[in-house]
Amino acid sequence: MSVLQTEQFKPTKESVMSHQVPEWYNDCKLGIFIHFGLYSVPAYAPLGKQLGEVELDERWYAYNPYAEWYLNSLRIGYGPTYEHHVKTYGKDFDYNQFTEGLTCEHFNPKAWADLFKEAGAGYVVLTTKHHEGYCLWDSQYTDFNSVKTGPKRDILKELNQELKANDLRLGVYYSGIIDWQYSKQPMMSQYQVDHPDNDTQEYADYAFNQVKELIDEYKPSLIWNDILWPYAGMQRLPELLAHYYNTVAEGVIDDRWGEGYHDYTTKEYKMGERSLSEKWEMTRGIGHSFGYNELEGEDELISSRELIELLIDTVAYNGNLLINIGPKKDGSICPLQAQRLKELGAWLKIHGEAIYKTRPYKLQHEPIDGGEIYYTCTDEAVYALCTKLTSRHLELLPQGSHAELITPIHASLQMDDKLIIDIEDAIEDLSALVIKFKR
Repeated sequence: MSVLQTEQFKPTKESVMSHQVPEWYNDCKLGIFIHFGLYSVPAYAPLGKQLGEVELDERWYAYNPYAEWYLNSLRIGYGPTYEHHVKTYGKDFDYNQFTEGLTCEHFNPKAWADLFKEAGAGYVVLTTKHHEGYCLWDSQYTDFNSVKTGPKRDILKELNQELKANDLRLGVYYSGIIDWQYSKQPMMSQYQVDHPDNDTQEYADYAFNQVKELIDEYKPSLIWNDILWPYAGMQRLPELLAHYYNTVAEGVIDDRWGEGYHDYTTKEYKMGERSLSEKWEMTRGIGHSFGYNELEGEDELISSRELIELLIDTVAYNGNLLINIGPKKDGSICPLQAQRLKELGAWLKIHGEAIYKTRPYKLQHEPIDGGEIYYTCTDEAVYALCTKLTSRHLELLPQGSHAELITPIHASLQMDDKLIIDIEDAIEDLSALVIKFKR
């Protein structure tokens, strides 16, 4: 690395805040989130509503539908997770004993990477350390990791090797302000989540050192910090981010650091906002949990059609979709979740030109008789993506001089003042009809 590159960003807020979103992140549109940890062993959370549909009060935390919050739900001392734990493992069974159950005997990083490639993703974000504090790499700063305990495997290292082989970019999730190994207090309000009792200088230094270790060892294309960065370490955050940007030329960060630090903003299920003026990312699980929840069946998972529609809606409004899978304790991926990714990838293989490397059009979305239309564009073309079709006869205003059908179905197109489409095939299984207008 040249001196010029090394000194490009200074360890000041003004300098790191001048960083711009790299083009690869604008272009790739789809990422895969992986929530994997000790919570994958009990694989339990009560079924509930999506984040943003209910108030984040004490009851929500006690009945938390996120399986990765198992330890906090257990510490609250009542509610479905606590009752399940006492009944299944016993009242005195310590959460950290789940290291023995994280066997990973079926963890196949090549199969994971191949699946993510087949899904059409451009980047993959692994939970290197979630709130429970368990690390999925051989960190020199703690023995509470997957190499020293449990599966005795460096999950991050093994996965990263296979991601590189598939030309997929690595992203690392890190739980910044929260670490339940440093805290014993159950969190029962948003204030407690944002102000945990582990926010000490000792812990802030630990978090700084671990993220720097991830940067130096793995050079991730993306760092996905969660909740906030420790307040006790906020004064060193410009130093950390400058080091990251200078080490990874096309690195990018999310908005969960505090004090305005971000490259893009995030929306989680129904909480958060999308923006046409600033890059953002939509994230959610295939179910209502990020960590694997054995209770979630077909009815609790987003359908393939809904997943495709979510991607279309997100991209039309200037976002990326980060869709999550939660592997099982043995390292295998739930077949239902894998199926969703494969079907999304099959759709993208045909219609990818209307998604990848596109930008928002002057018109993002409009209803029409017989369906809805979303728009994306490039310098050469405008794409109309028709969803929720109820009619085989569609009429829409042309957005270019020539129209062609990208979706491989039998249909006739006539264009004058309007583009008239008459579909000959059945539409029940048609997730989205894509028309390309040449500019």
